[in-house]
Amino acid sequence: MSIQTQLSVPMTKRDTDWLMTSLQYAIELEHATIPPYLCGMWSVKDQQDPVAQLISSVVMEEMLHMGLACNMLTTIGGTPEINSPGFVPTYPGPLPHGVRPSLQEVALVGLSPDVVKNTFMQIEYPEGGPIAAFALETYQTIGAFYEAILAAFQTLDPSAITGKRQLTDEGLGLFAINSFADAQKAVTTIRQQGEGTSQSPYESGFSGEYAHYYRFAEIAHGQRLIKNDEGLWVYQGDALPFPDCWPMAKVPAEGYPQSQAFDKTYTSLLAKLHEAWLQGSADALSDAVGIMFNLAGPATNLLKTPIPNGQGNYGPSFKYTP
Repeated sequence: MSIQTQLSVPMTKRDTDWLMTSLQYAIELEHATIPPYLCGMWSVKDQQDPVAQLISSVVMEEMLHMGLACNMLTTIGGTPEINSPGFVPTYPGPLPHGVRPSLQEVALVGLSPDVVKNTFMQIEYPEGGPIAAFALETYQTIGAFYEAILAAFQTLDPSAITGKRQLTDEGLGLFAINSFADAQKAVTTIRQQGEGTSQSPYESGFSGEYAHYYRFAEIAHGQRLIKNDEGLWVYQGDALPFPDCWPMAKVPAEGYPQSQAFDKTYTSLLAKLHEAWLQGSADALSDAVGIMFNLAGPATNLLKTPIPNGQGNYGPSFKYTP
């Protein structure tokens, strides 16, 4: 089943089951962006470099988006399916469920200007095009899918939003979904943090930072985004030099045996996330966040290790490994 198939269902038939399926797809989609972004971030040798910090801020917000989608699913009686081989996409490959059909190869690979422009920015492409446009292509966006999810929430009887098994995290900004207003806030958060608003590249009403697309565009342009004297958004601010990176080669679809220890830790992260929303356990969520940060060490060890064929360095495979 694809997101396009979901969106082809008539509005009158977008019931609770439709909404549960769509939210599971949203969870899988949000998760699918995190491993490529982490590989790009970890490949930067100096993790205090402004570029690494920009990507880190995006990763944290993608974790928030995944958590909000999980809360939206559990509040209507569903349970996120996270701890299974089918939850993890195949890299390199397309995004889950046919979103962004023109983007057929999302890979686990080190950071490069090409990866930023042709993968990261395309994942976050704003509906209707960017404010500071240097691309004119328009197509089905992630934001449009979330708008359909919100519209389906609006048709629910208020009693269908139960507020059960809701998890919160102040550090991530994760909040409970107890009403339609909360669902609306969640969808607005996800859309604006990823795309910005139709009038501005900022996350209106949130952190005051640029949306993901524009943060990645600053990296691609090597300059900060500013509003010039004519009121136009242009990449003509302070220089943002591209950082020195480990030469992480594209991870093959079968992964690396050298990544097994990393993959087992990553799988334990998925298990903890599944447990967290299955039981509504704040402790399990806290454990999962801790595991997430502990992945950096083994990932960096891989990134520093050359592949014997001389084609670059290893990287984490993100394989489901029970």
